[in-house]
Amino acid sequence: MRRYCQLIRLRPEHRNEYVEQHKQVWPTVLATIDACNIRNYSIYLHDDLLVAYFEYHGSDYEADMRKMAADPETQRWWSIMDPMQQPLPDSQPGGKWLEIAEVFHFDGSELPGGKA
Repeated sequence: MRRYCQLIRLRPEHRNEYVEQHKQVWPTVLATIDACNIRNYSIYLHDDLLVAYFEYHGSDYEADMRKMAADPETQRWWSIMDPMQQPLPDSQPGGKWLEIAEVFHFDGSELPGGKA
């Protein structure tokens, strides 16, 4: 399993619509996310910054992302969401969400010194 964190700007004029849309994400889009081995997916909002976190449980991330991008319902969802977002200046050319590096993780299963 690999953890991902990504960033993108939310255009301020779309804040309410974006939040409302995400209260009722289409079941077909959620099914595709699941079929592409994404688990524990969350999106947070701070001012105009969207922060996405998810865990990837598959073995070929690029193939699963191509599968997701090829899904017609996901494409339709993205066609609604994309105009509400603005990639950050240091995003990859043609990219949307900026992947950021993890610098610390603690899941609580084991404490330093061997204590569980």
